[in-house]
Amino acid sequence: MIFASDLDQTLIYSQPLERAEELGNRIITAELIDGKVRSYMSSSSYQLLQKLMTELIFIPVTTRTMQQYNRIHLISQMLKPTYAITSNGGNILIDGHPDLEWQASIVARVSESSEHVQDVRKLLDRVLNQEWVISSSYCDELFFSHIIDRAKMPLEEVTQMSEELQRMGWSTSIQGRKVYVVPQVVNKRDAVQHLKQLTEERQVIASGDSLLDQILIDFADFSIVPRHGELFRQEQLQSTGNYSFTEESGIFATDEILKYVESVNIEQTNLFVIKESS
Repeated sequence: MIFASDLDQTLIYSQPLERAEELGNRIITAELIDGKVRSYMSSSSYQLLQKLMTELIFIPVTTRTMQQYNRIHLISQMLKPTYAITSNGGNILIDGHPDLEWQASIVARVSESSEHVQDVRKLLDRVLNQEWVISSSYCDELFFSHIIDRAKMPLEEVTQMSEELQRMGWSTSIQGRKVYVVPQVVNKRDAVQHLKQLTEERQVIASGDSLLDQILIDFADFSIVPRHGELFRQEQLQSTGNYSFTEESGIFATDEILKYVESVNIEQTNLFVIKESS
């Protein structure tokens, strides 16, 4: 079985200094930047994830670039999963090294199905401006990431931009203070599906909090979503009943996520054993 999970706001979290000091040894450092803590993980979650990795295949799945993923030392250097998916599915790491065949296939698919990046950049330049956009990056030669002042963002203009981008083969996702613009063929589902075929695993459990995770959540055999983030807010507005949410929100939602993964893994393993013996 595969456990494919988003990282930021699903397994790892930033915490204000006062809150981190208050939580003490209930959390551990997941990431450092210039010697300063950038993100944490629940200590109990880390211990349970270590255990689960002896029983199933854990695949981190993140919109972060390869470099940003490697910065999360708790996962990339200590847990060292065999497989990791970065760049929203645009890159796959196997034992820490990029899968060059997957990279080439993504480049070809983007070229075939999405408008050229320069045309997209022209549209972005018309809508995004310094009044509310703090910084912009073109990540891993695949997608755009913008840090914004959410309160000043002109929602109607951005909605219209998103609709035009959709027709150009690109998707828009607003996550807190970030706006991502990504080719539609660069997604987490396709990368996980590729690794599912490669590993010959039968089932996938998935978790994630954002709209960029939705395509993966919908693909998975089992899923659980933390009670915060875009998917939770969307459910509050639409009440679809399509997703299972944790009771807890914030950093300790991870404990519930991993306990759910553990219970599903045990249940499915037992069902497989019964099926094989009958």
